[in-house]
Amino acid sequence: MSSKDVDEYEKRGRGFLTRIASDFSFIRGNFLVLIVSWIILDFARELPGTYYPLYVQALGGTAATLGLIGAASTASQALVQFPGGYLADKIGRRRLIVTMTFTAAFAWLLYALAPSWHFILIGAVVGSLCRIYIPALNAMVMDSIPEERRGTGFGIIFLIEAVSTTPAPLIAGLLYARFGLVPSLRLGYTLAFLLFASAAVLRIRLKETLRDPVRMSWAELLRTIPNSVFESVKVWGRVPRSAFAMFIVNVMNIFSFSMIDPVLLLYIVHDLGISPREWALLATFLFVAMIVLAIPGGKLIDKVGKKRPLLLSYLAVVPAALLVLYGDLTRLFLALPLWGLVIVLGRSASSALIADLVPVEERGKVSGFGNFFNLISSSLGMLISGYLYDRVSHELPFILQPILAIPPAFLALMFVEEKVKGSEQ
Repeated sequence: MSSKDVDEYEKRGRGFLTRIASDFSFIRGNFLVLIVSWIILDFARELPGTYYPLYVQALGGTAATLGLIGAASTASQALVQFPGGYLADKIGRRRLIVTMTFTAAFAWLLYALAPSWHFILIGAVVGSLCRIYIPALNAMVMDSIPEERRGTGFGIIFLIEAVSTTPAPLIAGLLYARFGLVPSLRLGYTLAFLLFASAAVLRIRLKETLRDPVRMSWAELLRTIPNSVFESVKVWGRVPRSAFAMFIVNVMNIFSFSMIDPVLLLYIVHDLGISPREWALLATFLFVAMIVLAIPGGKLIDKVGKKRPLLLSYLAVVPAALLVLYGDLTRLFLALPLWGLVIVLGRSASSALIADLVPVEERGKVSGFGNFFNLISSSLGMLISGYLYDRVSHELPFILQPILAIPPAFLALMFVEEKVKGSEQ
């Protein structure tokens, strides 16, 4: 190779590295702190979550107990979304995020020390009430990603979710083999407490993104909560119509996905004859597919806009659902990259659209309002799915899911208009 060829090769290498550095230069400050803390928190949740149902049973619970804990947790989380959104736009994002991450850490101690499943129930409710900070977290993410990099930014978030949770089941399995069920879960939940506390300390480094937050005591904050629902409803008169259309789209989308989430594993194992070991391979393959698709999907959204990738994600639902419905091991391996495409493009594009359409000072309320109805929609979808699977047909939830994807796709096509690039103030 001549010296000229070497120089050209080095030049191309430097150009590639420069381009990579430029593409990801927005990962700094708040967004970097949030990314690192997410890695810690996602791993902390997934580690003991691998054998959570067996732990509840070992503490005297039943399948009905698991349903009760899940329902109480969902209801508690939904209950605090309106005040969480209102407070995020009133007192700022940082105060809620830091305080409630610390408080949520102590909820895991109730899991670790639980003498019976009743303490798990209390811990689940406390942890869900602490998620009053989620609207503030969502708002800070929107505030911290540049408008022209939102597709890539949200793609990175979903990449982190996949990467950080992938090793947790393996480590949980090793702990289970070494210590047994209950001791390994108590250790896992103790580690979750320590990891949550570490993430809370890290989040102290966050900088407030709301302009002119109001200083209030906690007593004053409690008195403002009754007004939060009214203010969260009024916000829709101050944001573009497309933002409300996206809210409806997301609620419908959550419902359609909830039709298959609770029964997917049951159908694959019991109806398609896939072994639990093969399922572990399939689940890992899904995570890998999401990892591979996350960054290219986000960059596609930044390049062509948010709406077209969102609509593409709805189109991909049809073959993905059919490959599961009439699946075998080969077809399931074909279906999972499609589901990864649906998840990455759909969630990244919808999150980026909301960030584009909603002003900084309204993002907390919009997020809280949306979270509340998304949780309700998810609960209804899971209840209906379980009933249909048990009482009508095992296949019906998988037949309905792509049909239910048609209304939100039509609504997005007809009523969602993208914001002009560079118009954000």
